[in-house]
Amino acid sequence: MTNPKIEIYTDGAARGNPGPGGYGIVLISGKHRKELSEGYRKTTNNRMELLAVIVALETLKNKDSDVTIYTDSKYVSDAINQDWISGWIKKNFKKVKNPDLWKRLIKIYKLHNVKFVWVKGHSNNIENNRCDYLAVEASKKTYPLIDKYYEATCQEESKLL
Repeated sequence: MTNPKIEIYTDGAARGNPGPGGYGIVLISGKHRKELSEGYRKTTNNRMELLAVIVALETLKNKDSDVTIYTDSKYVSDAINQDWISGWIKKNFKKVKNPDLWKRLIKIYKLHNVKFVWVKGHSNNIENNRCDYLAVEASKKTYPLIDKYYEATCQEESKLL
């Protein structure tokens, strides 16, 4: 039995960069559809774009799924499609932003057959627009989560100044 084909749409948002942020996800497989979102009190847009992809892949139940991820983030799609990630791995993510998330993505990415497709943001892609809405609304949560790695990194950087 072959695994079903899965379409995943993702988006991240930050109100201020850094600032309160969130991600939105739409997963579609056959007649099944699932929406996910979460908000964080202080983060960046790129972290939320990346986290959306990670959470979506971590949600999948079957290994070796055929997955197409639609993202409006060149940061995410180009890192994979142009294989920037191989160089980052060789350099052990030295001078790469968001190494915690890239390492987490690599771990889950390897479990599936994933293709990234870049879509233009804020255009006529209904599912991408839905993800944008979910991400922005999540960024407004009354009790957002804490992006612990990011906030700890900010504290370390401020000590160096």
